[in-house]
Amino acid sequence: MRKVLLPTIIFIGALLLVLRLFYLQVINDTFKLKSDYNAIKINYDYPERGYIYDRNGVLLVANQPSYDIMVIPKYIKELDTTEFCSLLNITKEDFLKTIAKAKVYSPRLPSVFLPQLNKKEYAAFQEKQRKFEGFYIQKRALRDYQVAYGANVFGGITQVNEKIIAGNKYYNSGDLIGKQGVEESYEEVLRGVKGVKYIQKDKFNREIGSYKDGKYDTIAKQGKDINLSIDAELQKYGEELMVNKRGGIVAIDPKTGEILALVTAPSYDPAILVGRQRSRNYTMLFHDSIAKPLYDRGLMAEYTPGSPFKILTGLVALQEGAIDESTTFFCHHGFSYAPGRFMKCHCHGGAMQFHKGIYESCNTFFSSSYMKTIDKFNNPPKGVDVWSNHLKSFGLGKFMGYDLPIGRKGSIPTSKTYKKMYPGWDWSSKTIVSNAIGQGEVLMTPIQLANMIAAVANRGYYYTPHIIKKIEGQKIDKKFTTKHFTTINKKYFEPMISGLFDVYNLGTAHGLNVEGIDICGKTGTAENYAKINGKRVKLQDHSIFVAFAPKDNPKIAIAVFVENGYWGARWAGPITSLMIEKYVKKKITRKDLEKRMLEGSLQGEYNKYLVNKPETDTLINVKATTNVKVASPLKLEIKKDTTKKL
Repeated sequence: MRKVLLPTIIFIGALLLVLRLFYLQVINDTFKLKSDYNAIKINYDYPERGYIYDRNGVLLVANQPSYDIMVIPKYIKELDTTEFCSLLNITKEDFLKTIAKAKVYSPRLPSVFLPQLNKKEYAAFQEKQRKFEGFYIQKRALRDYQVAYGANVFGGITQVNEKIIAGNKYYNSGDLIGKQGVEESYEEVLRGVKGVKYIQKDKFNREIGSYKDGKYDTIAKQGKDINLSIDAELQKYGEELMVNKRGGIVAIDPKTGEILALVTAPSYDPAILVGRQRSRNYTMLFHDSIAKPLYDRGLMAEYTPGSPFKILTGLVALQEGAIDESTTFFCHHGFSYAPGRFMKCHCHGGAMQFHKGIYESCNTFFSSSYMKTIDKFNNPPKGVDVWSNHLKSFGLGKFMGYDLPIGRKGSIPTSKTYKKMYPGWDWSSKTIVSNAIGQGEVLMTPIQLANMIAAVANRGYYYTPHIIKKIEGQKIDKKFTTKHFTTINKKYFEPMISGLFDVYNLGTAHGLNVEGIDICGKTGTAENYAKINGKRVKLQDHSIFVAFAPKDNPKIAIAVFVENGYWGARWAGPITSLMIEKYVKKKITRKDLEKRMLEGSLQGEYNKYLVNKPETDTLINVKATTNVKVASPLKLEIKKDTTKKL
């Protein structure tokens, strides 16, 4: 047996080797293609990116032709660089720098020499192209925005960098890729598939036809169209209402988790980041450290949520049995929770029960409820962790998993938080009572606020917020159709909703109601501090509002945050009412609110803290309806950037 085994192994090994050589040399001529590489020119056929529509089929983003000048350094012959540079309106230094970069990438592969020529520039170069060997025109498709809003939603397309090329074999130098917004999130869906054509050359470097009669050529496949969940009219209206203000608006359909509007202010016309001026315009936007038009406040800004957080304080207290609907606390226009410690309150005072505490936004009621929740366990660390876990069931304190590439997780403190803050100190509920009213160590993004009020509207569950509604020929991710249940019993949402309904009828939003729509909402005012030139400065409070409507069978849940907007009912409340009416009724009857919000400005408030005088700031007209200031940056103390991909 042993005598047969060794010869058998040798025979089988030799047979496999022969078969492999036969396959490589006779059947598969891939390696021959590589050996002929020097005599082959590779042309790419770039597909159109998929179109982007809103939820109702309104076209938002299409394509337009563009022309890139490509270069293959090895094939460059002597040329009149003066004429070449003059024709393209570039300097000789730019010419030499770009050629050197192309050689580093590859002497034999094409690189983009000059991108995004317009039709006039293309025609001028094409007329003299024969004089410039090694250069040729590559036709591409650039984005053609049908609307002047939604820049933060769409994102954009830009050239790939060396890191992307090294990490993804699909991309070559000069290729375009989606960056930010849905262009990045759905890049593989939108980009399509490049076509490739191999052209045979003779020894004189002349093209003589397709290599192997086109055997290896492939056809470009256009990207798939997508429908966003965004309502185009609502998005546009939200951006108009936020002109000359800073902040964010997030509106969600609570029944599905679909994002109806995602507004950040200030914003800009997405069309300014298309074409030869893209780099210049992007640089100006990027360096505006005052208004930060590239900063998506709806997803990135972490704020203290203020009084809307009382919704959660109340629900957790009910769930834990710390209070019930008849529990009464007396408010003396504030809450004295420790010797020398007094929390002011702007309610009418007197005996406060759950319902009245909500619509009058009583600090005393919710601070007392919070302390009773923590103290129930006779162990503050355990009480805080129970409270924290309830909040996390609403999607707080973590990345929510939505389909946009940026975001922050906010902050929901736990016992570990306070062990670090107060080492060796026996802290209690009184120490951290400011959490009760949405101050303290609690931080939330506007999209988390919107998702929280959507869960309330649904009486205890939510869907992961998402901006995709439909993808041509395929289903959306099933995680967007999966319910997430909170830890709060459904029965406790009814008394909360009753109180939120009377916020409009009897409470802090009285006067902001819309006839024919039952709105449930909550005002909020959040204290606002910053370090300016090394000093802690009290800035104007932020204005916050959360709401959903109608009360029964809700169609929209919304959070509005206006920086330096005084109190909730002054700016955020009216904007919320208008957005709800716009979506539910498709028209506006509250013309008084609309006029005040469209014409109102907080620019004077923002200018108070500029280092430079406003009149010395440079202005760039980035949108027909607003200006973005570009000024010397304030010396602000900013927390470490905790931005992460979702």
